[in-house]
Amino acid sequence: MALPNIFSQPVADGIIERINTLTPATTPQWGKMNVSQMLAHCCVSYEMVYEPEKHPKPNGFMKLILKLLVKNKVVSEVPYKHNGPTAPAFIITTERDFETEKARLIGYIQKTQQLGEKEFDGKMSHSFGPLKVGEWNNMFYKHLNHHLTQFGS
Repeated sequence: MALPNIFSQPVADGIIERINTLTPATTPQWGKMNVSQMLAHCCVSYEMVYEPEKHPKPNGFMKLILKLLVKNKVVSEVPYKHNGPTAPAFIITTERDFETEKARLIGYIQKTQQLGEKEFDGKMSHSFGPLKVGEWNNMFYKHLNHHLTQFGS
């Protein structure tokens, strides 16, 4: 089953609508992050695309390990399990401002949708090498959907 296309306006708008239902008081159904930390956590995927200097690239050996052991879990259509392992760059333990993180995430989603599929087809990913547009879609959509569901949205 194909995941919804995050590059399409209706799907991007639907995700943004779900984000807009969150409040600073929204609590998770599982996991350790609060809602502001979750929004910051979801921004990391986009930071790696748009602000790569924020995150050191894995060395050759680590990139190989990521491709062999992690890539398929991230880019496939199979949903994430609750309380699964989190890569160190994605762990957010400090307090974050809800409105700031919400605006950042919405901005990233809009930018990605506006750039469109052509921009991402074959684009080099931070950790996995070049990805097909479907893999980018699955990575972005699945991660957002997982965490919005975590917070009941």
